[in-house]
Amino acid sequence: MPRPAAPDRVECGRISVPLDWNHHRGPHIEVAVSRVPATGTPAERRGILLVNPGGPGGSGLPYAVTKRAKFPESVRRSYDVIGFDPRGVGRSAPADCGAMGGLFDSPGADPVPVGPAAENAYLAGLRNTADDCAAGAGDVLPYLSTEQTVRDMDAIRTALGEPRTNFLGVSYGTYLGAAYAARFPHRTGRMVLDSVVGPWDWYDFDVIQSRALLRQRDTFFAWTAAHPDRFVLGADARAVRRAYLRVREGLTARPVAGFGPAEFDRAVYRALGRTERWTGLADGLRTYLRDGSPDGLRPAAAFDSPDSRTYEAANRIVKCADAPAPTPHRILSDIRRTRHLDPQPVLTGMEASTCAYWQHQPSHRTPLGSPDAPPLLLVASAHDPVTPIEGAHRLRRLLPGSRLVTLDNDYSHGVFASRGNACVDETTAAYLVDGTVPTSDVRCMGPGLPTGQ
Repeated sequence: MPRPAAPDRVECGRISVPLDWNHHRGPHIEVAVSRVPATGTPAERRGILLVNPGGPGGSGLPYAVTKRAKFPESVRRSYDVIGFDPRGVGRSAPADCGAMGGLFDSPGADPVPVGPAAENAYLAGLRNTADDCAAGAGDVLPYLSTEQTVRDMDAIRTALGEPRTNFLGVSYGTYLGAAYAARFPHRTGRMVLDSVVGPWDWYDFDVIQSRALLRQRDTFFAWTAAHPDRFVLGADARAVRRAYLRVREGLTARPVAGFGPAEFDRAVYRALGRTERWTGLADGLRTYLRDGSPDGLRPAAAFDSPDSRTYEAANRIVKCADAPAPTPHRILSDIRRTRHLDPQPVLTGMEASTCAYWQHQPSHRTPLGSPDAPPLLLVASAHDPVTPIEGAHRLRRLLPGSRLVTLDNDYSHGVFASRGNACVDETTAAYLVDGTVPTSDVRCMGPGLPTGQ
């Protein structure tokens, strides 16, 4: 657990909650909670601000410290910032899917199937992942869901003696916040939903994201080509794309120390979501082409670490508990359509495909939003490929009176207290601290693409 700068302090605790909120007398689990108290005077205090970093599967326990450190001072003075590990994550009954169908093999199988044999193997991997989750998690599978988690959030509110839940959710955290507003509209306080997941089924969202990543990668190719002397990958986007494909083809033919096409695609997926990672990606491509080493592309943390294993398990379990599953036929049809758009897509984010073989199918979709909730503030980057901005526009229709703050000319995931944009941060702080809802949507000017240094 990170520590805030002195004299601030972080406090930790646990609450006991039913595994199934519809059966209070059944088995219970513990949810881990952290708190960094407000630093202002009693008159400045606005209550609690729960925070969630996304996922599904992201640990919120340390996030209360790390994200709070980036907040405007007025927000730190006003709120006790509350982090928590959602059920199935971190220190809150962590999920276990065992081997997960070979996901953690090193090198992993090529994640983009081409041809009938590869497609059949792809589906078999999904089935094996679902079977491993059923064996590892067992009877808890239906209860590691967003709907159950929002009940945990309300239990945290009750335990802290607060009348309202104020909330900052990023990425999946926006889905969590919208689900809380649907279940508890009259207990919903000031909510900031940053980098919005739209009100789609999870599989539909994954497909939409995979297409947005193609657009973002084209932007990356063009950006790299605009700096040919710096990156030496080509002077136009087509040349950079050819260099990119040479790297992937080389790693597919001859993985290096466990780094093959699956590992490469995961590195690309991570880099495309934040423009400050583009220089490292371009340098990693150049280094491989120069000396055959993929070390510049390797992540700092091992993919098969215990925390990563829990994240990947919780991600799939939550998605499969939240919405209806796709059919195997649809999965292959969508992959073929995506490959028609680009023969070498990045399918790393297609986690909900596993739900096709899930042993516990949900009876309904997770409700999102409510006309009875107070106005919420939605924040989005205009060209975020991880949570495309269309999701914010769609979710806002379910939240009457809410406003959207758009960071134009920006291509990254995560905006408030993340991009260093005064327009975004001041608008959001005014909402959180004073309850100021903009009279109309707000557009802020973003930084554009990196300089290529």
